[in-house]
Amino acid sequence: MDHISGGTDRTGAPRTGPAPTEPAQAGAARAKGGRRLAALVVCLGLVVLLLLVSLGVGARGVPLDTVWRVLLHDDGSPDAIIVRQLRLPRTALAVTVGAALALAGVVMQAITRNPLAEPGIVGVNSGASFAVVTAIAAFHVTSVSGYIWFAFAGAVLAALLVYALTSGATRSNHHTRLVLAGAALSASLGACTGILTMFDSSAFDSYRFWVVGSLENRGTEALTAAAPFVLAGTVVALVLGPSLNALALGDEAGAALGLRVPWVRAAGFVSIMLLCGAATAAAGPIGFVGLVVPHVLRLLLGPDLRWLLAFALPGGAILLLVSDIAGRVIAPPGEIEVGIVTAFIGAPALLWLVVRRREVAA
Repeated sequence: MDHISGGTDRTGAPRTGPAPTEPAQAGAARAKGGRRLAALVVCLGLVVLLLLVSLGVGARGVPLDTVWRVLLHDDGSPDAIIVRQLRLPRTALAVTVGAALALAGVVMQAITRNPLAEPGIVGVNSGASFAVVTAIAAFHVTSVSGYIWFAFAGAVLAALLVYALTSGATRSNHHTRLVLAGAALSASLGACTGILTMFDSSAFDSYRFWVVGSLENRGTEALTAAAPFVLAGTVVALVLGPSLNALALGDEAGAALGLRVPWVRAAGFVSIMLLCGAATAAAGPIGFVGLVVPHVLRLLLGPDLRWLLAFALPGGAILLLVSDIAGRVIAPPGEIEVGIVTAFIGAPALLWLVVRRREVAA
């Protein structure tokens, strides 16, 4: 007989023809990995291009050749001051915050096995907001450099409280309990924040510029304060890639494969806390990045979390850079804050994802 059974196809029907050999499968896997690696390089190149565009776009436009020249050599010209002192820290912060939020979103959806989960569900945004209002109202802190540490501390404490509330849950209801605890804490802290801003007009005036989510006038201090925490959270998330793949099979299956499920979930939670806490403290609450980017990547790359984690870094940076650039050119000579632009992009994307999931389920 010339043909060897090749198993069954996706519908369960027998498949005729020669069965793929192990060398052929290995070659196909290498080719697929090579294509993904090339795509990752393209994404990094797009990040570099958007970096240059971001440095040139604004109330005063700077040509790209001039941007490149003043980056290589500070000649003290007005263009050099604008590019190096004003726009370079802002652009670097956009890359850092975007990458952190997208990476935290991938980890959050992997831990909860909920494709509509996003980092803010663990109370990070509400904790940071309440801490900022407290710093303004109680300690009269009004500068970004002053309340960034309050914001980070509030984000971390809120995330730790949510984790403590869910630590005793069984495997079957852990994900539900996490969502409920995060929603309850966010609502409670949101109410406290509203009370403080209602009775303190000066606190409200300072807080409203932070809560909208902005990269403007953050300075290098916000970047230098957030970068070490983002780096630590990134390392933890990337190391967890294979373990998160096993966890995606289910807690029982992961445990059967030798995975220490509680430790993996705790490490993932630490990564989310570091990434999202630092990003929120530096730029304020910026929504939808941690929700939209993981979904787009999953549609393009499939479910392998190792690749999703790797692509989340440039993917989040691209989304936030595009949003920041768009906010500067939509309403000249002013600008729209990046948190508002991401909401305009993310809200329709979220509706499309919900409709798509309903169609697939049907």
